[in-house]
Amino acid sequence: MKLVIQRVTHASVSIDHKINGKIERGYLVLVGFSSNDTIDIMKKVTKKCIDLRIFEDEAGKMNLSLQDVKGSILSVSQFTLYADCKKGRRPSFIAAARPEIAIPLYDAFNCYIKEQGIHVETGIFGADMKVELINDGPVTIILDSEEL
Repeated sequence: MKLVIQRVTHASVSIDHKINGKIERGYLVLVGFSSNDTIDIMKKVTKKCIDLRIFEDEAGKMNLSLQDVKGSILSVSQFTLYADCKKGRRPSFIAAARPEIAIPLYDAFNCYIKEQGIHVETGIFGADMKVELINDGPVTIILDSEEL
């Protein structure tokens, strides 16, 4: 599982020129799954994401979590996080989970976030999405289940 977490002042995802999900302060999270991912892996990585202290406190130090600032998550599925660009010029996506694995994991990811008391908005799995955001900082963190 891979997450690209961007701290944002606001973000939205549109499909066919219609906003599907929109948040104010929080994270835009691009989410990718491999065929080896499980619910247990998803929970571990998601908990790490939620618990990261990357919001500034009153002293200007990154010391506050998403829950501390009552932030939201805009979750966008993105199989291209598993692009393999080692050979040639066209990326291979063979490591990305097939939809029959990725869709249930993506749905479980979003449900798990809600269970932690965090508001979550989403894109639509497999849709052609347009994402807009203001990256705050900028702060961008990459979490990879292989490295946790």
